[in-house]
Amino acid sequence: MHETPSRAMPAAPFAPLVVIPVYDHEHAIGAVVRGVLASGLPCLLVDDGSHPGCAQVLDALAAAHAPQVALLRLPHNQGKGGAMLAGFAEAARRGHSHVLQIDADGQHDPGDIPRFVALARQHPDAVICGIPAYDASVPKARLYGRYATHIWVWINTLSLHIRDSMCGFRLYPLAPVTRLVGEETIGRRMDFDSEILVRLFWRDVPVISLPTRVTYPSDGVSHFDVWRDNVRISRMHTRLFFGMLPRAPRLLWRRLRGAAPVGAPPA
Repeated sequence: MHETPSRAMPAAPFAPLVVIPVYDHEHAIGAVVRGVLASGLPCLLVDDGSHPGCAQVLDALAAAHAPQVALLRLPHNQGKGGAMLAGFAEAARRGHSHVLQIDADGQHDPGDIPRFVALARQHPDAVICGIPAYDASVPKARLYGRYATHIWVWINTLSLHIRDSMCGFRLYPLAPVTRLVGEETIGRRMDFDSEILVRLFWRDVPVISLPTRVTYPSDGVSHFDVWRDNVRISRMHTRLFFGMLPRAPRLLWRRLRGAAPVGAPPA
């Protein structure tokens, strides 16, 4: 299978937008938004079909912090991936060059946003992908369960360069993402984070890892469905495996040439 690699973005103003997919995180989202605003970046809240209580909180945040905070409301819940895809489209419509994704539940540290942005300025064609540095709040079953996905991602990229594909704190160059979602079907729920990263890697988009502190959700709300989402993730890995097979010669050749599109993680 021949796949056209993503080309470097032409020189353009560096204009990142923070996109936060939100589904019933009314207790944590206010602190997340305050942290984002402290970074000086504009923010788009994507209401992924939240219930009325959360919807009202999002309305109030957008009204109180306009125009720095905007609100995009989806008519029904589409999943994290669906919300991010809607956020990408809106960011492109608004003329942004990059999208910084951060979760709404308070597990990520908005204080690290300047570090992501600084690295993206140095490498504007790369995905800057967070590597979680967990504290004691993370359940051990969730922590160890991530390694199954890590192994599958290493198989499906024929590489060890993507150190963590599940962290939802990352900064994307918008141009190759827009091309990808226009040409491929990407998982719309908890399978989204890993799938989009693997497919971007296949297209020669660099991936640079950046350690970041992660705590378990501050509001105690997790929308991970152990049965359904694990089934979705397993199906996603299977799809990617069969997609990797025809790409294997090119991936191996790229690796042998030492041209894997990955930047070394910062010290």
